[in-house]
Amino acid sequence: MAPYDDTDARILRVLQKSGRMSNADLSEKVNLSASACHRRVQRLESEGIIRDYVAMLDPRKVGRPTTVFVEITLSGQADEVLEAFEKEVAKVPEVLECHLMAGAADYLLKVVAEDTEGFAAIHRRSLARLPGVAQMQSSFALRTVFKTTSLPV
Repeated sequence: MAPYDDTDARILRVLQKSGRMSNADLSEKVNLSASACHRRVQRLESEGIIRDYVAMLDPRKVGRPTTVFVEITLSGQADEVLEAFEKEVAKVPEVLECHLMAGAADYLLKVVAEDTEGFAAIHRRSLARLPGVAQMQSSFALRTVFKTTSLPV
C-alpha cells in the first residue's frame, strides 16, 4: 500500500508535470484549500516521497544530444570491487544513471555525450579507467521515442 492517499496522489501527479507551480495554482488544480495543500506537500517532502525539485534541461540545447547505454561487467563480485566501482562511476558527470543489474552485465549506465567522438573521449578518459572493469559494451540510442520522469501514482 502506498504511504499516501488519493489527494496526495493528485498532488504528486501535478507536481511531477510542473514542479514550479505555485501553491495557489496547485491547490486549485487538485481542488483543495491552499493551506491544506501546503501542509500535504510539506508532509510529502518531509517523508521523502517528494525527494527534490529540479530543472529538466533539453540535452540538444546544452550540447549533449547523444545517449549511450553502456553494459559493464566487472572482474569480480566481491563487495570491495562493487563498492570501488560505484564510488568512482558516481564521479563521472556524463553518467546520468548507474544500475546494478541481474543478468549478463553487472551494471548498466546511461551516458550522455556531444557525439560519437565525445563518447569515445569519455570512454577513454573515464569509463575504461573505472576500477574492476573487465568488459564494456556500448549501445547508441538512435532516437528517443518516449521519455518521462513521472512515476505512476
